[in-house]
Amino acid sequence: MGIIMQESLPFDNPPHGGQTIRSRLARFVKIRPFSVSGNIPMTTRKILVTSALPYANGSIHLGHLVEYIQTDIWVRFQKMRGHECHYVCADDTHGTPIMLRAEKEGVTPEQLIARVWQEHYDDFAAFHVEFDNYGSTNSNENKACAQDIYRTLKANGLIEVRSIEQFYDPVKNMFLPDRFIKGECPKCHAKDQYGDNCEVCGAAYAPTELINPFSAVSGAKPELRNSDHYFFKLSADTCQQFLRKWTRGGSLQQEAANKMQEWLGAEGETKLTDWDISRDAPYFGFEIPDAPGKYFYVWLDAPVGYMGSFKQLCAKTGIAFDDYWKPDSEAELYHFIGKDILYFHALFWPAMLQHAGFRTPTKLFAHGFLTVNGEKMSKSRGTFITARSYVDHIKNTEYLRYYYASKLNGTMEDLDLSLDDFVAKVNSDLIGKYINIASRCAGFISKKFDGKLGNLDAAASAEFKSAFESNEIARCYEERDYARALREIMRLADVANQYIAEKAPWTMAKQDGKEPELHEVCSTALTLFRDLTLYLKPVLPELAAQVESFLNIEPIAWSGTWQALPAGHTINTYQHLATRLDPKLIEAMVAANQESLKPMTESHSQQRHAEAQQPSPQSSPASGRGSDGEKPSSTLEPIAETINIDDFGKIDLRVARIVNAEHVVGADKLIQLTLDIGEEKTRNVFAGIKSAYDPEKLKGRMTVMVANLAPRKMKFGLSEGMVLAASGETPGLFILSPDDGAQPGMRIK
Repeated sequence: MGIIMQESLPFDNPPHGGQTIRSRLARFVKIRPFSVSGNIPMTTRKILVTSALPYANGSIHLGHLVEYIQTDIWVRFQKMRGHECHYVCADDTHGTPIMLRAEKEGVTPEQLIARVWQEHYDDFAAFHVEFDNYGSTNSNENKACAQDIYRTLKANGLIEVRSIEQFYDPVKNMFLPDRFIKGECPKCHAKDQYGDNCEVCGAAYAPTELINPFSAVSGAKPELRNSDHYFFKLSADTCQQFLRKWTRGGSLQQEAANKMQEWLGAEGETKLTDWDISRDAPYFGFEIPDAPGKYFYVWLDAPVGYMGSFKQLCAKTGIAFDDYWKPDSEAELYHFIGKDILYFHALFWPAMLQHAGFRTPTKLFAHGFLTVNGEKMSKSRGTFITARSYVDHIKNTEYLRYYYASKLNGTMEDLDLSLDDFVAKVNSDLIGKYINIASRCAGFISKKFDGKLGNLDAAASAEFKSAFESNEIARCYEERDYARALREIMRLADVANQYIAEKAPWTMAKQDGKEPELHEVCSTALTLFRDLTLYLKPVLPELAAQVESFLNIEPIAWSGTWQALPAGHTINTYQHLATRLDPKLIEAMVAANQESLKPMTESHSQQRHAEAQQPSPQSSPASGRGSDGEKPSSTLEPIAETINIDDFGKIDLRVARIVNAEHVVGADKLIQLTLDIGEEKTRNVFAGIKSAYDPEKLKGRMTVMVANLAPRKMKFGLSEGMVLAASGETPGLFILSPDDGAQPGMRIK
């Protein structure tokens, strides 16, 4: 960054009688002391960083982006410090959901994951998440790594084959993976939990322990059948002892380490059970060596995907794989993950690595969940927002990077995206404080001084020089406490803006004889702006590149000594770097996501969007709002005549599963539905919903029907009931559906 222009700093000569630089610095040091002894060592480090692998069965949404933005900021910071840092990731592509979705779309799993890979890659690129390699778990490299690890574990006596009772779906004719079995948690009795772990209490269990299980594929009651399965013996003493030591060894955040002890149990207690690592055909994945018809469970080869992706990078660049993965490696290995997958990354994964002859992670960095406006992301409220939807409406993705960074503090705490606060913070911090510095001063340099900078006001820059030398902001980035880093950066921006306000260059420009001072003030302001850009560059890489071009400087690095922009240096003409975030763009984005939940037409692009969003069956436009987000001018239909409970009791409403749906030849409005309501025979119902629904999208869906309505003979056949749907004066029909877990035949009371 050059060299400082003066060595003696006149701290005690306040401009215009204002607060001295010395007094401002002393006040800051008192509140936020710097520890020089805690400086980050500047020896070059070898670092490998990963983020959790996004599953190739859906779109990237704003909740996902918390992790990838957090990781990318940390990686960019490390690279700016001059370290050898590599960031790899991959699509997680195996498992039953991929197989079933491909089957539904009429494509091969390979075709499906190739398409989704490109979508994911484009979404990450739009948010400036820069991987050194982005691969796929369905790669040859990953297959080789997974098989090698398995063979080593087997040779070490840690693989065991057992015949187990496993749930089988008699409708789909397939064994059910754990995540496709649902039921009541055997520990806390929460309803509608998955077959491998409870999202409410965090307990892990076998799917056979679920209470009242059902198939998430067909809704059928699963049958228990025997099958040979392959287990990784986590209960072995060598695994137990290793994990007790490793989970307490500093690789985990304290709250994560505490959680692991709960799962491991007390010393001498074997609470951790063996891990089932195989699945039966049909299954999309890697076949287990010497075990025809048996496939690696997706959670075995998914984390191995870190290694497979890194191998691809090694092949492209000549990096030595063993330098990063062998037990004696001096490189650092960091995994950024969500707290929901701690169990796999903090127990299964390190145990696999340790006993297969590889090194274990240096640290796991777990983050919390994202809420929007204080609540879980909601499709009905339009706050379940995909990355693509954000790009289409807001366009500037660095605004979200900045907001997330302002919330992330390196802990497992959840963070909230308050949309109103998002707008306010972007406009206040980035535009009102940061961009404002350049926009107020750059024009004078171009117009009055031929674009050439002048001398530095050393007193005004002293606090910035001190901040650089203290390494405090760098330390915050290193510790992933981005929120604290940005608070300090914006405090420095306030100092710069106060300096500009005190000097008032716009007034100097109108006064005779003030050119030298005007030149110095504006030149100093741009040096301070350069410093702020340095600190913000990990968060705002594209904006930083624009600033580097405007200032006509080489890409800023975070090393060496503090330097001023030298006198005589020529800058380019200032162009607007960023604009205020218009709240109407947020409103439009939310409204558009609400609109995307309307029933699908036969448009292929709309169908693809709906499947990626996975809207809940009961979703509809929010709160009676029209497509423009405003309340329709029409009024609701008047409430019907009051009835008593006995009148209501005469209507027998039942949960129904749509077994089949098809167009009715010769009918403009009807779809013929075959409904299962728990009886021996299905029911036939003609529903006037053809204008709103594609029959193919209704198959397998749950709905509600009037089961005791007298059959009606129609031109096209006998209709044996009525499905319930909502409508109003505005266009649209919306069939009703029960919550997840409801079974055909259940009565609605």
